[in-house]
Parts: sequence; C-alpha cells; structure tokens
Amino acid sequence: MSQAVIVDVVRSISGRGKPGGRLSAMHPVDLLASVLRSLIERSDLDPALVDDVIGGCVSQAGQQSVNITRNALLGAGFPDSVPGTTIDRQCGSSQQAVAFAAQGVIAGAYDIVIACGIEQMSRNPINFATLGEDPWGTRVHERYPDGLVGQGISAELIAARWNLSREELDEFSARSHRLAAASDFSNELVAVDDGALTDETVRPSTTVEGLAGLSPAFREEQYVTRFPEIQWRITPGNASPLTDGASAALIMSEEKAAQLGLTPRARILHNTVVGSDPIEMLTGVIPATRRILDRSGLSIDDFDSYEVNEAFAPVPLAWTREFDADPEKLNPRGGAIALGHPLGASGTRLLATLVNTLEQTGGRYGLQTMCEGAGMANATIIERI
Repeated sequence: MSQAVIVDVVRSISGRGKPGGRLSAMHPVDLLASVLRSLIERSDLDPALVDDVIGGCVSQAGQQSVNITRNALLGAGFPDSVPGTTIDRQCGSSQQAVAFAAQGVIAGAYDIVIACGIEQMSRNPINFATLGEDPWGTRVHERYPDGLVGQGISAELIAARWNLSREELDEFSARSHRLAAASDFSNELVAVDDGALTDETVRPSTTVEGLAGLSPAFREEQYVTRFPEIQWRITPGNASPLTDGASAALIMSEEKAAQLGLTPRARILHNTVVGSDPIEMLTGVIPATRRILDRSGLSIDDFDSYEVNEAFAPVPLAWTREFDADPEKLNPRGGAIALGHPLGASGTRLLATLVNTLEQTGGRYGLQTMCEGAGMANATIIERI
C-alpha cells in the first residue's frame, strides 16, 4: 500500500478581509491560481502529471462559485486535462481536501494530487442573512426549535463551560501576535502580488492591556436570556479576523516522488473527521483528537508540535486543558488570531506552518485539528521525513 507524502506546501500572505486589504483587489480565482502556479514551480513539476486538484472553499457564491478550484487551475496555466473539484467542510475544507488527497494516493487512485483552499472574505463575507434564504429548512428547525447559533455564541459557551476568564483569553491572543511577529514564515509564503511577503493580520504591538479595552462582540438580548451562563468574554481581539488567503499542498505517493527525484518533507500518517454538537459547535476538536490518538496509538506527549486552529481563543485553550497538553507546543508560531483565518484556506495554511515548524525544530510528529461550522472537526497527524 502506498504512503502519501507531502512534497511541498505553501500559502499566500494573510490579507485583511475587508475592502482595502492587501489582497482584496485580487479576484479569488487569480489568488488561488497564483498559489497553485508557485507550488508547481517550486518543485519544477509538469502540471500535466497532476491527477486531480481538490480545493476547499466555504462561500461558494459570487466570484467563488462555479467550481473555483477548476477555474483556478486553468488560471494557473495547468493543461485542461487536469480536473478539479471544490468541497465545503466549513473551516476545515482544505484540511479535508488533504485527507481526500491522501486517501486517494493510499487507495491507488492518484499518483499526484494537489490539496488547496481559498477564501476571499473581503469579497465574500460569511453572513447568511445576506443570502436572503434559509439554509437549514423545516426539519433542522424542528430538531433545534430554539434555533442554531453563530460561532461567536459557541465560543462564549466554551469559555463559560471551561471557566476561561477574559484575561486568559486576551493573554492567549496577545501571545499569538507576539509569536507570529517573531517567526520566520519565508519558506511557506509565496508571492501573489507585488508586495512584501508579510502577513497583514499580525499586530506586533498587541498587548493584554489594549485587548482588555475591547467590548464583547456577540452580546444580544435573545442570547442573554437563552444562555444565562455566558459571561460575554469574546471580542474582536480574542477571535480570528476576517481574512483573505489561499494555500496549497503537493501530495503524492512515496514511489512517485522517488521516481521524479523529489524529496518529500513529511508523511501523512492519519486523518479523521467527527461530528459534534452544532450548538456548542467548536468542541469537535476534542473528540477528533481522541479518535486520532486511539487510531494512531500515539499519546499527546509523542507530538513535537500541535496546530489547533484559533478560530476563537477558547477553542485551543479548552483543547489544551482536556489533553493536559504542553502549552509550549501549541501553535508555537502563533495562530489564526494573528495569522488570520481565511476559512477554506486555513487547513492547508496550518499544514504549511506545521511542516515548517517540525523542520525548523527537528521535531518528528505533528498534530493538526480544526473546529468547523455546524459542529464538526478534522484531525491530521504528520511525520517529518
């Protein structure tokens, strides 16, 4: 049985996901196409050899509609013989793309496949109200008669359940910016415009004192009544910002890499995905981690680095408490609070950071997990080669 290896993994900068952000003038197809082109060029690979391109994207509407992955690979100059498909696993879309790519290689369906992701939040903000339609339907409303909630409320519920203070959340958020500002991302960043390779979302001057002055972002009277346990601690400062970005990973069988004279950087050892409570929503990283540890036979102490997506500060903090994980190994180069969360692109963005962290530190095993909308989570284990 073939092993799936990561030959390379890259990302664009994280741009502010609002008009005037560094990447906001780029069409999302062009943004992903630029990353795909760079990925191929870095390995000097003939794109005609790629069996498939699997892309993650959450807001598949407007300029991100009509199978943006296929459009982007055409924009990147790939031969028209290369297929592409776009998937939606919410925030874990491109991490799921990696899982599907690895599964295809292991099954023998692919020799070479690209897993990627894109989200241009400056052009496609997440807001169901703007769709003008109900995305859930009668039966979901009947199952949850009190109504589903947004992720900000879910983050508040996690903060309340794990008794995470506002100070803890803000300290963790300031840490994210501090670590990101001190880190070298040069080996994972590729140029997509004419600007410098610097993440626009990182704020080196962030302090706990400054964050303490921000007001809660999700407090509404309907939720105050419904969830009296909430203390209203989630602010724009301890949540990930709206972000523009794209990322991609070149995955192939170990045999094909050797045949092409390419040196793999890591092996994909295990993948899993779980569902979880769609109200609390963001706690899926806990059962996903338990499942992948059980299946791999590894313990949390066997890992040299963990990437737990910082959609909101309570998520990685609750995860760390549940597993008594070493906080120094958690998002050691900062996370989405500083580096941004371009939804469909975040899975392969975290993978790029994890691979480079293991290489820079000499670590062996890395764990990546991502909470997702509607109550789901992916988990992935890689081994540095």
